[in-house]
Amino acid sequence: MKNKIINNLNNPSQLEKLYRENKASFKKEFNQLYPEYQNLLVLQYWNERLNFETEKKSFGSKKELLFVLVIALLAGLVANIPNITGINEERFFSKNIAFIVFPFLSFYFITSQKLALNKFLFPALAILISVVYINLLPYNIKSNSIVLAQIHLPLFLWAVLGYAFLGNTYSDSQKRIDFLKFNGDLVVICAIMFLSCMLFSVITLGLFVLIGLDIAKFYFQHIAIWGAAAIPIVGTYLIQSNPQLISKVSPIIAKIFAPLVFLNLFIYLCAVIYTGKYPYNDRNLLLVFNALLIGVLALILFSVAETSKTSKTKFSLLLLFGLSILTIIINSIALSAISFRIMQWGFTPNRLAVLGGNILIFINLLLVSHKLFMINRDRAEVEAVEISIASFLPIYGIWTGLVTFLFPLLFHFK
Repeated sequence: MKNKIINNLNNPSQLEKLYRENKASFKKEFNQLYPEYQNLLVLQYWNERLNFETEKKSFGSKKELLFVLVIALLAGLVANIPNITGINEERFFSKNIAFIVFPFLSFYFITSQKLALNKFLFPALAILISVVYINLLPYNIKSNSIVLAQIHLPLFLWAVLGYAFLGNTYSDSQKRIDFLKFNGDLVVICAIMFLSCMLFSVITLGLFVLIGLDIAKFYFQHIAIWGAAAIPIVGTYLIQSNPQLISKVSPIIAKIFAPLVFLNLFIYLCAVIYTGKYPYNDRNLLLVFNALLIGVLALILFSVAETSKTSKTKFSLLLLFGLSILTIIINSIALSAISFRIMQWGFTPNRLAVLGGNILIFINLLLVSHKLFMINRDRAEVEAVEISIASFLPIYGIWTGLVTFLFPLLFHFK
């Protein structure tokens, strides 16, 4: 390898080829011969490329760590309210599970960005009103409007978190895209931390079982719940203090799953046509259909946001365009199914909520697919897709607020 490097000192393309064939060997041999040829500009470049000290992982100052610890403990305290007060766990978590995470993440961003008082008031009031409102609603698992409010409340609080994340730049499209990327990174790092905590828990419980002590109930009620509440907050801090920590993981996930989902949806549509089983009369099938649609939409949005600056290949853009078209077809079937159910049996809270959400998704997908089409025709920049995604985030937030706060009143808590 050393002789090959020496023989190609004036051949940059061949040096690159040698490096890609065996990176470890190339670096080892290069470092041995570099002192002899360090006056060559090309080798100075390679030396920086191979031996540049990347930014060290930072865990912040003691003050920052203490701040994270305090809000993590506060989140754990909220999660432990049923254990402390004796309130029914199912009733408490059905209404308040979102308050374990989103208020404290919002507070984290408000504090870290040192926002002005007027920027602090809106998230604070929105969270306070949400706490009072959702807990004043009757506890009735048979009421569709109340259940919808409980389901949409976390989404509304997620929108409030977005407002806190944007800070003084809430109209900045790029900042909104950064918020989407943050959510993707947070999901990844929380999944890693959760699996690590589960492994730790299994080992801990196993060790105590070996000595004849079953601490499972105590452990999960009084220890594990604190860790679970802290995971999103600690994950957020790690992402903010070390942006490079998992910045390359999310694009890889998007690149892997985009073609897999495209193939899966194509086969699914063929199967629907072949079997003739459309989701018109089967309510359970329609619910599964909508859940699938939401999952696909999330993948498309995240794939576009992540690959827009990391993948300029024609194939990637064509794949995303094809995925958006398939999803539009699926959404059209879902919309026709919902419309059919409404015409047959009238409006209900569930049907109206599903219809409104699907219309928003449909419009958003049309905009995304149009921008992807224009990009593939070289008539627009990739950033146009990001803007079409970012422009819809406030609309989703407004819709979740309407479902959360108005539906129970409009349908008289039924």
